[in-house]
Amino acid sequence: MAAREGGPAPVDGAQRIAELRELIRHHDTCYYVHDAPEISDGEYDRLMRELIELEQAHPEEVTPDSPSQRVGGAPLAAFRAVRHRVPLLSLANAVDDGDLREFDRRARERADRPLTYVVEPKIDGLTVVLSYQAGRFVRAATRGDGTTGEDITENMKTVRAVPLRLKADLEALEVRGEAYLPKEAFAKLNEEREEAGEPAFANPRNAAAGSLRQLDPKVTASRPLRAYFYNILHLEGDRVSEQVAALEKLEAWGLPVNPVRRHCQTIDEVLEHCRYWTEHRHDLPYEIDGLVIKVNELDQYPLLGETAKSPRYAIAFKFPPEQAVTRVRDITVKVGRTGVITPTAELEPVRVAGTTVSRATLHNEDIIRERDIHIGDYVIIQKAGDIIPEVLSVLKEKRTGEERFFDMPKTCPECDSPVSRLEGEVAIRCTSAACPAQAKEGLIHFASRDAMNIEGLGPAVVNLLWEAGLVHDPADLYDLAAEQVAPLERMGKKSAANLIAAIENSKSRGLAALIFALGIRLVGQTAAKTLARHFGSMEALMSATTEELQGVSEIGPKMAESLQRWFAVPANRQVIARLAEKGMPMEAANAAVAAVPQIFAGKTVVLTGTLPTLDRREAQRLLEARGAKVAASVSKKTSMVIAGEAAGSKLDKAKELNIPILSEAEFLQLIDQG
Repeated sequence: MAAREGGPAPVDGAQRIAELRELIRHHDTCYYVHDAPEISDGEYDRLMRELIELEQAHPEEVTPDSPSQRVGGAPLAAFRAVRHRVPLLSLANAVDDGDLREFDRRARERADRPLTYVVEPKIDGLTVVLSYQAGRFVRAATRGDGTTGEDITENMKTVRAVPLRLKADLEALEVRGEAYLPKEAFAKLNEEREEAGEPAFANPRNAAAGSLRQLDPKVTASRPLRAYFYNILHLEGDRVSEQVAALEKLEAWGLPVNPVRRHCQTIDEVLEHCRYWTEHRHDLPYEIDGLVIKVNELDQYPLLGETAKSPRYAIAFKFPPEQAVTRVRDITVKVGRTGVITPTAELEPVRVAGTTVSRATLHNEDIIRERDIHIGDYVIIQKAGDIIPEVLSVLKEKRTGEERFFDMPKTCPECDSPVSRLEGEVAIRCTSAACPAQAKEGLIHFASRDAMNIEGLGPAVVNLLWEAGLVHDPADLYDLAAEQVAPLERMGKKSAANLIAAIENSKSRGLAALIFALGIRLVGQTAAKTLARHFGSMEALMSATTEELQGVSEIGPKMAESLQRWFAVPANRQVIARLAEKGMPMEAANAAVAAVPQIFAGKTVVLTGTLPTLDRREAQRLLEARGAKVAASVSKKTSMVIAGEAAGSKLDKAKELNIPILSEAEFLQLIDQG
């Protein structure tokens, strides 16, 4: 259709899609690789929404390397085995200067020219291998046993630090790297797991491995994994002769490379660098357990050779373990925002990993029993991920008989209500929805960055407002006036005015942020966005049945039960009603979704074969918008199968189980009829 005379020129969909992809890739690199964002989260989300909407309008333009394809596909039945092109050997360890000098001596004896070294941090994460063809990401695999790993392609696609398209059209590239969780993200993930009654991860490496080995890629997508790459395993279309140049090439091609690296001319320089990072490793935002020293001259690698397990051209310098012995003065408990009661060891202060430690989390009652921890015990502690102090073991030989056994409380220490432990969980919880400790922690969560993002309303200020009797639930925040806040300790007129302005600004955060801010157990950011998009309004969400909730992609039985239980509490509904009165967002920006007839509510639908006019993503979107749960395989629980050409075994199984089978035309007719 021609543009109106004198009006703006029509926007070319394909051209705008290409522009948006480049723009989003640029901002992904700024944020996830360089930690230097150039735009706000809201602006980034706006760009992504525009891209997704344009791709839905132009499905023929969707490509596997589009930033929109990072959300995570359907759950996998199992990981496929991947045989590595190049065996991934493990490194021999060096623990002191003598080991490193011996490594240098052996390397120089075998080499036919002078050697230099590249020193890189040894991140404690999960080793991954990425493969690119014609500049496009095609596969990711774990190290496994060094010869065979597991295919984690769908999970790795969700890691935004990983480019789905390189900045160079290389024929082929295979690169080795490390996926990891930053310290701050690790701490937050463990906090969320404990609040949900799940066991905490022991360290960031386990957390990274657990995140990437999820059969459901959407779980991986919900965790802020990062990655650095450091070895070119296979290359076609270019060449490199030095490790220094290899790292520079990887960076130029768009792959994240650790900036904390050094090219050393002598082994003495290497030793000096190792001593520096032994003292300063805690300054990094991620955990490292040592440094990797590699010969820089790649042409010398065949001469240096390998042992059965390790290369002779590289070695890992391992930091000495940072542990300390101290005494457990007492064991106290704290009630979190979801009612979880967490025990904490109160310690005699001791220096470990660069800071003085006086408390250590004991996570749950099972940990206390397994490690046989008593009040008065001498214990060995260390920092998991260099940030979370934990009790490793008890020095039982130091017991005097005066140590005291610890029992978890039978009633809540804050409100004296009974506590309970749900089947299959490790957490003990307060059973009262009116518990003041939960309410205070809930306010802190409500104001947090990922929720309503109320700047200046941290734990200390929440505590001030609480102690002054000004707030008891989130709705009270929107009744506050600057004159009430200014007289409080450490506030003043300017701080009070800024706080009230920030509270007012939070009304623009949207329905998804509000759902997450409510602190409903098991409902994280991703689930909150899904619920807002699917139901379109708070009213529709509150009135949804269990079947309707479970009919939404990503919402399982436990989350559906948690939502229903939360909305069934009259006090919670009253808070929502008061928030609505204050002008909080009760409808999604795309609230029209709520008006779509939920004709497939409670039904499980399987798509198979090639449909004549719809691609798989568009058909799935149409189904989910109308309440269907789209499954990857046919079972007795399947309500119907929509089949196209070359449907294969799924169609055969549907016929065997007498499951209704629809063509695309019949499916679209159902939608038209509503």
